[in-house]
Formats: sequence, structure tokens, C-alpha cells
Amino acid sequence: MIFDAWFWAGTALCAVSLVICVVMTALRRFPDDASILSLAAVELFLLVYGIGAAFRMAGAEPVQGAAWEFWGYVLTALVVPVIAFVWAVTDKTRWSNLVMAAVGPTIFVMLYRMQVIWFG
Repeated sequence: MIFDAWFWAGTALCAVSLVICVVMTALRRFPDDASILSLAAVELFLLVYGIGAAFRMAGAEPVQGAAWEFWGYVLTALVVPVIAFVWAVTDKTRWSNLVMAAVGPTIFVMLYRMQVIWFG
């Protein structure tokens, strides 16, 4: 199994987002800018990851697994932070920070699975 820079960058970003959201759960009763911005950073990373994957796939680095499965993971990963953000905006309680905290580990697992599909 090969772990490239995309995986490690995503792992670090997901870990930082998890820590920020858990700390905000302990400190605040409602979502703070820090937790929302950490979610936005994860979403931005996923957008760049998807664009980079499209260029890699169009170039000389094809997916070893099923392309439809890889893109299914990419599209699903793009939706997860958005759903957590909508939850946080509509449910302004301490627990919406915890819902946003779940995005980091969820995206990490999805990034791992995308690596497995990409490199076979």
C-alpha cells in the first residue's frame, strides 16, 4: 500500500479538524467560527483532491481499482462536510460541534479507502 502526499495532507487536516471541533464542544454551547472553518478547510481539501485526482487520472496515473467506486467515494466525501455544516447551522447546540467533529474521522477512513482503490 502506498500513502502519497495527498493522503498525509488529508490525514493531518482531518486530525486538526477533529481536535478543534472536540475542543469547541467542550468550550462552547454553539458552533464557533473555528469549528466551522475547520470543516470548510476539509471541504476545500476535498475539492482540490478531486480536481487533482481528475488530472492524475487523465494523465499517466490511472486508478488500479474501479473508477466508479473511487469517484463514488470522492462525491460522498464532498457531501459529508456540507451535511455537518447544515446540521450545525440549524441545530445551534453544543452537540452540533460534536457532529462536525465526526467529519474528520469519517473523511480519514474515506481517504484511506480511496488510497486502496487508487493504488490497488
